[in-house]
Order: sequence, then C-alpha cells, then structure tokens
Amino acid sequence: MPIPFLMLPPQSDKTREWAKTVAEACPELEVIAPETREGAEQAIALAEGAFGTIPKEMLPRAGHLRWLQAPQAAPPAGYYYPELIAHPVQITNFREIYNDHIAAHILSFVLAFARGLHIYLPQQLRREWQPAPRESGDVVHLPEATALIVGVGGIGAETARLAAAFGMNVIGIDERRPDRPEGVAEMHRAAALDTLLPQADFVILTVPHTPETEGFFNRARFQRMKKSAFFINIGRGMTTMLDDLVAALEAREIAGAALDVYEIEPLPAMHPLWTMPNVLLTPHTAGHGPYLDDRRREVLLDNCRRFVAGQPLRNVVDKARWF
Repeated sequence: MPIPFLMLPPQSDKTREWAKTVAEACPELEVIAPETREGAEQAIALAEGAFGTIPKEMLPRAGHLRWLQAPQAAPPAGYYYPELIAHPVQITNFREIYNDHIAAHILSFVLAFARGLHIYLPQQLRREWQPAPRESGDVVHLPEATALIVGVGGIGAETARLAAAFGMNVIGIDERRPDRPEGVAEMHRAAALDTLLPQADFVILTVPHTPETEGFFNRARFQRMKKSAFFINIGRGMTTMLDDLVAALEAREIAGAALDVYEIEPLPAMHPLWTMPNVLLTPHTAGHGPYLDDRRREVLLDNCRRFVAGQPLRNVVDKARWF
C-alpha cells in the first residue's frame, strides 16, 4: 500500500512540479498536494511524510507523521515551535545547497576589505582620486591574516578552503563538527570563542539562528576583537545585535563590518549602518546563484527514496537547536 506523502500548501508551480517528480520517482509514495488548508488538514491525518510548514494548530492531527522536509536550509524563527519539537517526527532541511555561492560572497567581503575597496568605493561615488600611501597599512596581507569562522558547517568549510587558498590562517569554531575540514588549521568548540576573538583579523559568522546564538554577538564580543579586525555576518541576522555593532564601529573598536543579514529586514532606510564608513552591505543575497531549485529537488528526491527504503535521512535537524 502506498505511503501517504503530503505537499503542504500553499502550492506553487514549483511545488506542483516537485509533487509530480516525486510521484514518478517514488511510486511507493502516494503524493498528495492539496491547494487549500482544509485539504491539508484532512490529508495530514494519514500522512507519514510531508514537505513544507505545519501550522501549530494542525499538528495534533498529524498522528502518523514520521518525516517532515523543511522548505528552507534554515527556516525562520517560529518554525520549530515547542509542540513540533516534542512531536516524534524527524525533520530534515536543505542545508549545504548554498555552500559555493555564500562562500564566494564571504570571500568577496574579505578581499574588498583586504584591498581597501571599502575606502575606494565611496571615493568613486564622490569622484575623488585619493590613493592611500603605499605603506599606509590599508592593505591586509592575507598570508599573515587569521580568519575566525564561527560555524564550520558546509558554508564555513567551503569558506575555510577558499581562505586557505589565499594563504590565510583559518581557525574554526563549531559545536558539533567532529573533524577538521580542509583549510582549517584549528577547530574549537563554542566555549573558546571569547579566547579566540583577539587573534582574528576577520571574524566570520555563518551560524544559524538558534536559542543559543540569538543575540550572542554583542558589544562585549566586539570589544574583544582587534581594533584592526573586520566583522562579517552572512548567517542569520538575529545572531548579531545591530545597536551594539553600530556602537562598536562608532567607537572604532573594530575596523569595519560587512553584513548580508540583519536583525531587522529590510534594514530601515534611516538606519545608521547605511552611511557609516568601512561598512559593506548586501540585501540578503549571499545565497543567490544558479541551480538552487535543482539542488532542493535533488535533496527532496534523495530523502524520499531513503524514506521508502527505511534508510537514514539526509540533513537531519536537531529540533531543539533548530538546525
């Protein structure tokens, strides 16, 4: 008898296409893709697998649900509510599909700071020809620089590989990674963060938003960094307290910052970060690039095949920690 698999609404052309692809690739699954919430409420009572977001009020009906594929690599706050965490359902996500795109974005920030583009881009807009003296110290010699990568998952590991290719000394912090990826000279647990911050020329956050990381990068941590160091966050905006970052920049406690994610999104037009010197901002675009939907579909199909075969699923989430 086919295993009921629910594609939760709202449906889109993409999810309808995925439903058809899953049904063709895994005939052991009965793929249900209701267009309405009412249809989903009926279907979830029988579903053993599902894709999407389950509203809290719908969860009590999911008595047979064993697997849920989250629709993002790191779903927004509220996805992992207490009742879902307590439910026996196993959750997987789409992590590691962005590794190459986001690592390239991080390195673009590193290279921009290392070569003074944070200084020259504003001059370009003002049409000023004002080269810094050759020995001014505005250039960071990367073979003598240390990158501290906080969060060495797929994105952090790829960033480490690229940074090491430029000769950088890479130190990694990760709470659960057992190995030392290519390019990482040292690996540490989160408890070592405050000790390691003074060693870094670039502090790079790739961590997800979890109960442990919410607001964990604050004024005290900026004050532990070198005054010549740069802060980069492409993980999740809620990990960094923007008021504290602004205060640290104004007090020249750090040399600059580059952000792709923000505590408030969109970043308000009047926020001081927009016009601060030595700050580079992109509008949550680090993950942009080709092949993402292909990669999502491949993860979904792979997990569907594993699910019907009774094999371990890919990208299993620690629900209590949201990643």
